[in-house]
Amino acid sequence: MGLSAVTVLGVDRPGVIAAVTGSLADCGANIQDSTMTLLGGHVAMMLLVSGELDPAELRKRVEAPDLVVSASAIGTSRHFCEEGDGLGYVLTVHGPDRPGIISAISAVLAADGGNITGMSTRLTGRLYVLIADVELPKQVDVAALMRRLAAVGASLDSDITFRPVEPDLL
Repeated sequence: MGLSAVTVLGVDRPGVIAAVTGSLADCGANIQDSTMTLLGGHVAMMLLVSGELDPAELRKRVEAPDLVVSASAIGTSRHFCEEGDGLGYVLTVHGPDRPGIISAISAVLAADGGNITGMSTRLTGRLYVLIADVELPKQVDVAALMRRLAAVGASLDSDITFRPVEPDLL
């Protein structure tokens, strides 16, 4: 069985997720991992699917006039931090919107080997909100990282919080 990455972007409407996932199920593709969200009135989906069809055939099966669909074969890869090897954190940012927020924060995390595993941003009026799931290697000096994040937050006129994931909530 091959593994394919399928991306879908289209104007949001009732039933679009049902149509896409139904088309995949109808051709025997199994959704192994996915994320779906609304971005400015558009539905955005990224799915990792396994099955017998090649990516070109998957794309044809999912295509619709109001959707932009891509599909590519991908290989399996090892997760950044194997279960139990890393530390999970939630990072939040609240402040005024401006270019470079994600870039500045992700650079600080990457300098310590941090990996953003999920992120959501929203602009509500003039307030920019970012929520990110972060994995850190165990050897990271978290207190020093938090000081660097606070400095970046101050330079962006934003409040940054960084807290451990509560394992009972997962």
